[in-house]
Amino acid sequence: MKYFLHFAVVLATVALVYGGVHLHPLSDDFINRINSRKSTWKAGRNFDIDTPISHIKQLLGVLPETENTPKLPKKIHSINAQEIPDSFDAREAWPDCAPIIGNIRDQSTCGSCWAFGAVEAMSDRICIHSNATVKVNISAEDPLDCCTICGMGCNGGMPAMAWLHWTVNGIVTGGNYEDTNGCKAYSFAPCEHHVDGDLPPCGPTKPTPDCKKECDSGSSLTYQNDLTHGSNYGIDPYPKQIQTEIMTNGPVEASFSVYEDFLSYKSGVYQHLEGEYAGGHAIKILGWGVENDTPYWLVANSWNEDWGDKGYFKILRGSNECGIEGSIVAGIPEL
Repeated sequence: MKYFLHFAVVLATVALVYGGVHLHPLSDDFINRINSRKSTWKAGRNFDIDTPISHIKQLLGVLPETENTPKLPKKIHSINAQEIPDSFDAREAWPDCAPIIGNIRDQSTCGSCWAFGAVEAMSDRICIHSNATVKVNISAEDPLDCCTICGMGCNGGMPAMAWLHWTVNGIVTGGNYEDTNGCKAYSFAPCEHHVDGDLPPCGPTKPTPDCKKECDSGSSLTYQNDLTHGSNYGIDPYPKQIQTEIMTNGPVEASFSVYEDFLSYKSGVYQHLEGEYAGGHAIKILGWGVENDTPYWLVANSWNEDWGDKGYFKILRGSNECGIEGSIVAGIPEL
């Protein structure tokens, strides 16, 4: 009887581990199991296996909206399906704005993805709608520090509220850490979340900086004069509506549910295969296409260029994969 019980325990343990319940989400076994599924994408090592899961979850900074959260107006496009191409890349559609659109940022040790997805799309749209006569990076630091309706700063926020904040209060310019070209640069230095790269290692999570409505000491700009504004709206969760919005007005911000397998994305068209829910994440959608008969959205992440496919990923299009099509937000800049 004792032998039988021991054997049963061993079998149960093997079933649990190799059934996907207890595999460490950053382990080689977990990565290999994803690839054994022979799906539409390939996994590989992005994060060191010793990376605390708490650090990764800190990067997933989308907070759920509540019944009291203000709702953005909906923008409905008149759709002409024949005008929607099979593939689209905003960097190619607006080549004079490609350096702005293709800028992969690093949110560092802060759950500020909600701010990054917003200001990246705002920067793109200012360039696009000015016919490339205004090329600026909108500051992620400003809404992170000063948007009181957005949420909890480095502990998460709501993408839609970042766009409402742009309308009501405005957001100044500002680039990456120690960039002096704008008003407020990002206060956290880029750090190496991943195994392939030469940035300094990421330290512990830092608190949200205090709100200062002033430009950095090295900037020649003044805060009030540098504020940019724009409208805000949501897009219905239909692929052709989203496509029409992007090809008409520029990249959009979206949020989606991250599962543990996404952390190891390397190439191909991602769709959830393995692992548990890890958190909500905001990103920028800049185009779409088809790869090996699989439709996808082209997406820019904010975990620096050492993650994924040089900072980008593709995700299944047309079936609201992980909720990617369910919360699209955007706006038009005031120039």
